[in-house]
Amino acid sequence: MLHYSPSKINCDSPMPEHPTLQPSPQHVLDRTLSLAPMMGCTDRHCRYLLRLLSPNTLMYSEMLTTGALMYGDVAKFLRHGDDEPCALQLGGNDPAALRACARLVEDAGYQEVNLNVGCPSDRVQSGGIGACLMAKPALIADCVAAMLAEVQIPVTVKTRIGINDKDQYEHFQHFIETVYAAGCRVFIIHARKAVLGGLSPKDNREIPPLKYDYVYRIRAEFPDCQFILNGGINDVASALEVLPRVDGLMLGRAPYANPWLLAELELALYQHRSIDRLAALDDYLGYMARQVEIGEPLKHMARHLLGWFTGIRGARAFRRELSTYMFEPGSGVEVVQQALIKAGLDQAPELDIPPSFAATASGA
Repeated sequence: MLHYSPSKINCDSPMPEHPTLQPSPQHVLDRTLSLAPMMGCTDRHCRYLLRLLSPNTLMYSEMLTTGALMYGDVAKFLRHGDDEPCALQLGGNDPAALRACARLVEDAGYQEVNLNVGCPSDRVQSGGIGACLMAKPALIADCVAAMLAEVQIPVTVKTRIGINDKDQYEHFQHFIETVYAAGCRVFIIHARKAVLGGLSPKDNREIPPLKYDYVYRIRAEFPDCQFILNGGINDVASALEVLPRVDGLMLGRAPYANPWLLAELELALYQHRSIDRLAALDDYLGYMARQVEIGEPLKHMARHLLGWFTGIRGARAFRRELSTYMFEPGSGVEVVQQALIKAGLDQAPELDIPPSFAATASGA
């Protein structure tokens, strides 16, 4: 693996005072395909479910703030299982707090700790974390250096290409080289700028234009890093088109809305055929039953199934039935089973291999 010192990179701006770190192996994880961290979505139940469809996807947790981990129920927040390889995303801006939390993350058995420098929501911004931190690259470098000094697992950064009017390539380049100097070697880039205070999180995922060329250029300048592209990748065709020019892809809303997309990508990228939807669902029903027995409400797990049959006849009826009854106190997995039956999906022959999946297989 190559490592270049900062002096090998053209830079007219001063660097922070960090040693040129040789961080713990940061390329050991397969980052070809990743599931993005999504608040309200990628909890431990979601990751268990989607792992059934894709053994190779690198899963990311919802963002956890340092305050939540340091002053909340650590065991509850970090609990997970059967989702490996899995990264936990932290939100924070204090190097000492992030260092302590990175230790907790590693001890909990996660394979990576990721720092959120990309979330544009007003709530996150009010805490001085997320995308607003792109304006403070030296602070991010301090945070990364502190975490790298504490753990052996990879420390990575998820960011945008800029914020507000600071979206020129030179600003993006300076941010990357500053954090690089602290030892970071894996950057996940949502290839849009974040508009802070002017757009909702949803609009920030759609309105600012994608600038993949920023990612292609920065990757050429830092050949010992990995750059994972996020944003605008919604199907197998778009994934295959851009993958040769980056080190991996991260998808979020698309596979959450249609989980079978992960199975299609698993086949296209790894030539691995996933189990069919009903077999995977049967496994998840067993998982939900075990969780309900120990007090987990069904709604926390069943909500991840609302897109399970996207593109299949009966999907709308299944969603309607499930969303009607999964919130009732004391409900169990029979709610899901009943939704299957009422939607006519319990015996649907087309569930084994959807046409789109078969087409992907023939072209792989």
